[in-house]
Amino acid sequence: MDLLKNQEYMLLMRPLLNKQALYSDETEMFLKPYDPDPGETLRIRFRTAKDNVDLVYLVRDNERIPMQISMSHNGFDYYEGQIVTPEEPFRYYFEIHVGALVCYFNRLGVCRDAQPMYAFSVAPGFHTPSWAQGAVLYQIYTDRFRNGDPSNDVLTDEYSYIHQHVQRIEDWNKPIEGMDVRNFYGGDLKGVMDKLDYLADLGVEAIYFNPLFVSPSNHKYDIQDYDHIDPHFGKIVSDEGNLLADWDQDNTHARRYINRVTGKANLEASNELFAEFVKQAHKRKIRVILDGVFNHCGSFNKWMDHERIYENSSDFYEKGAYIAEDSPYHNYFKFYDRSWPYNDNYDGWWGHKTLPKLNYEATDELRDEIYRIAKKWVSPPYNADGWRLDVAADLGHSKEYNHEFWKGFRKVVKEANPNAVIVAEHYGDAAEWLQGDEWDTVMNYDAFMEPISWFLTGMEKHSDSFREDLLGNDTTFVDSMRYSMAQFHMPSLQIAMNELDNHDHSRFLTRTNHYVGRIENSGKEAADNGVDRAVMREAVVFQMTWPGAPTVYYGDEAGVCGFTDPDNRRPYPWGSEDKQMLRFYRAAIALHKSYRVLRNGSVTLLHHERDVLSFARFSSTERIVVLMNNRAEQVTAELPLWVTGLSRTKNFVSLQRVFKTDEEGYSTRQKEMFAEYGVMTVTIGPKSSIVLYHTEHPKHENSAREIHNVDYRAYGGSAEQERNWARQRSRKNLQTIRK
Repeated sequence: MDLLKNQEYMLLMRPLLNKQALYSDETEMFLKPYDPDPGETLRIRFRTAKDNVDLVYLVRDNERIPMQISMSHNGFDYYEGQIVTPEEPFRYYFEIHVGALVCYFNRLGVCRDAQPMYAFSVAPGFHTPSWAQGAVLYQIYTDRFRNGDPSNDVLTDEYSYIHQHVQRIEDWNKPIEGMDVRNFYGGDLKGVMDKLDYLADLGVEAIYFNPLFVSPSNHKYDIQDYDHIDPHFGKIVSDEGNLLADWDQDNTHARRYINRVTGKANLEASNELFAEFVKQAHKRKIRVILDGVFNHCGSFNKWMDHERIYENSSDFYEKGAYIAEDSPYHNYFKFYDRSWPYNDNYDGWWGHKTLPKLNYEATDELRDEIYRIAKKWVSPPYNADGWRLDVAADLGHSKEYNHEFWKGFRKVVKEANPNAVIVAEHYGDAAEWLQGDEWDTVMNYDAFMEPISWFLTGMEKHSDSFREDLLGNDTTFVDSMRYSMAQFHMPSLQIAMNELDNHDHSRFLTRTNHYVGRIENSGKEAADNGVDRAVMREAVVFQMTWPGAPTVYYGDEAGVCGFTDPDNRRPYPWGSEDKQMLRFYRAAIALHKSYRVLRNGSVTLLHHERDVLSFARFSSTERIVVLMNNRAEQVTAELPLWVTGLSRTKNFVSLQRVFKTDEEGYSTRQKEMFAEYGVMTVTIGPKSSIVLYHTEHPKHENSAREIHNVDYRAYGGSAEQERNWARQRSRKNLQTIRK
């Protein structure tokens, strides 16, 4: 009933008010500065159609502040109000008067009621690293990226993990097994270092590593030693001792493993290699983000020592909590009885004994130890650029303690490295952690990965279900994005980790085949067959143009498929990449990096219908317009570009089509297109996307210089085609230089 009344109310207002012209957000175009400090004068702007409204009020904490027109441009009036930024976070919205009628504007747009819960919000003093704003991130699951140093490979029978021996996979291209956690392909830091130039050429601005610290699994979310890089990823300089006999599951006999991961020479050499890696990455202007697993550790951890690894090390270590009741780490864990020595009755995360839950509330020493570790890795000589926090909302035994811990964590990390970023893994509304004093942002599931997966593929992110009712459902998509994005402060939204897939979910390319399954019951071929690269290209264009930090999961650019974990952790196919997909990714990333407006511009929807979506990113001088058609037939759409600030008084306004994808491939050939009085009618082919650019300042017209103005059509072009394309690029670059 309320929705119906709201629709009737808006229909009454339609002849009087140009609702589409109403706009504001928390970017610097409308909020300056967009991340103010307490006591700073804050200018807040609101846009209307010229001479279209009578009064605009800025409403803050029930205070109504009259706003004044500060400027008029291209058929719009810009109202402005100023406040002195308070100490505490605050919300605001706008009240618009047109004759006797009143409406409101908040993060959801034009509303009949104020709905303060969806008001704009500011957290004074909340600053996120400027480098992370729209940064292109690249996630690396190290064991599967590249083997640069075979001498540090995990050896078959080196130790036992969950009652079975670990295995060294000799064939890099061997398909992933259903139970994969004990299989090691040999990827390491040297392998990533060898490919830093490849990543720089791809356009990567930051690497996010899955855990690198000493751990017995290939995923390494069961940390054994937070102070050291795993020598199997780093460097082994001392390599002595026997492997386990075929029949032996007792890791106290795994002398080779004990020497490799507890010997100080190996640990120090591995840490030194990581420091050198970061140095080399920084030379290429690539940042490095570490994975922090602080909710739980692993049963192999030196504080617990369930496997008695450290008890039997030749280097001195304190007794683990499993070993003896008088261990200095006793209170790091929760034990249910006093059955020492070798007490197996402790609290595991979700009941998993291999993942002992860290018992922070029992002792401040554990908290201080983790804070020390957090500071250590973002400080010299390691100089990492931030942390991704695993299951961050689960840490501790109460929400109150959780918030207290992360407040302290932020303080320690930011004091050590003010430019370090803090990204949390979180599903659901994270607003309570994003108030400026805990996390910087989150892995963006609710306002990115899930909505775009449902809209373009109809697939759940694990490939566990297909929903035909959600495939192409524009209303569900728009509502999901609008409501989920409303939970972010702008400093968080602009650096949110926007992923299509990752190590926990099926590959996006596999989702395009609409097949419900997992590797253990469907096999590798089911994940590879029938995939739709045109849909993948649409998704990547969306990823590279939507607000946030586009995050590429290693191998997506090479056409890697896979069901949810472990199949999504296939080795990178060096030498067998999908060359056309790789070229496309390079061009799409270049598109993103070429326009500042794609990092910090406003966003507005232009048009949506089933399977069709159009939106724009805009600032006071630049506009990017994106149109996607996921249907099997062409579509014609009328786009009201004037809502981005484009002039409505000019008969023809020129825009450049700077990017296009379709069922055949993609193109960066520029094509001039025209808007008539601020409106453009566009016909777009099936499974296609286009990106248009407009600037009011000619000096910005060459901002696409990194994008090669070339058509790429055939999949896997021949060597001769590659040489021809290279010559075209060289000639074009030379002509540009001469001009």
